[in-house]
Amino acid sequence: MAAQKINEGLEHLAKAEKYLKTGFLKWKPDYDSAASEYGKAAVAFKNAKQFEQAKDACLREAVAHENNRALFHAAKAYEQAGMMLKEMQKLPEAVQLIEKASMMYLENGTPDTAAMALERAGKLIENVDPEKAVQLYQQTANVFENEERLRQAVELLGKASRLLVRGRRFDEAALSIQKERKIYQETENYPACYKKTIAQVLVHLHRNDYVAAERCVRESYSIPGFNGSEDCAALEQLLEGYDQQDQDQVSDVCNSPLFKYMDNDYAKLGLSLVVPGGGIKKKSPATPQAKPDGVTATAADEEEDEYSGGLC
Repeated sequence: MAAQKINEGLEHLAKAEKYLKTGFLKWKPDYDSAASEYGKAAVAFKNAKQFEQAKDACLREAVAHENNRALFHAAKAYEQAGMMLKEMQKLPEAVQLIEKASMMYLENGTPDTAAMALERAGKLIENVDPEKAVQLYQQTANVFENEERLRQAVELLGKASRLLVRGRRFDEAALSIQKERKIYQETENYPACYKKTIAQVLVHLHRNDYVAAERCVRESYSIPGFNGSEDCAALEQLLEGYDQQDQDQVSDVCNSPLFKYMDNDYAKLGLSLVVPGGGIKKKSPATPQAKPDGVTATAADEEEDEYSGGLC
């Protein structure tokens, strides 16, 4: 079966090469027909699990479409070549081709398809190169935001934020969450704003920036319904405990269901939060002990008695 498919692929390649040849009566290559044959060859090689040959056929198909000024079809072929590289576990190279495809989709005026390609690339590379995945998710969010598709934009920003937190890149994470909060506020999704305020406060406290965390809560008072909400009360309690170096109070807040059932990356931030100074609680001053009944004389009294009669 595999051998049959390989032979089929080779036949399609030979046909494609014929369409590209020029002669005395054929001055111009037939790029459209060649691209079609290269596409058929790629499918045959893929079915035979010959992914290297399938990738090469896809790349030739893409070039033929480009020469024919069919950008959308060229982008599709580059994306398919990327997926063949994925099958070969060559993920960085796969992502490069998918990025190239997304740029061509944008050039062709199909931003939705470009965004979906970038998101797909991000998912491919997330476990291998989280930094690259963050970049891809942010690019995708920008494309969606430009198209005023804010729900999709904020979803991709959320993926980027969580990866930044996972990589302990807290400065960048704080900025990313701020963008999320802004979009949720614009779309009047106020409960999501409250949750992003909690996430941002936790990130700021892990940056050891109490002032930024407090400012974050203060700014959120302008969000309808935040002041007086369960989220607001918990954050005020958290900041109070952190400021007073009361580890017990901070741990109680971070172990509450409100914090524990957040996205896993933020829940972990809460559980690992330690107040400055290691959280040693201040001891209350000891109360002076009362003297037992009948014991009234002190060392000073005895000394006074010794000389009560004078020196002589």
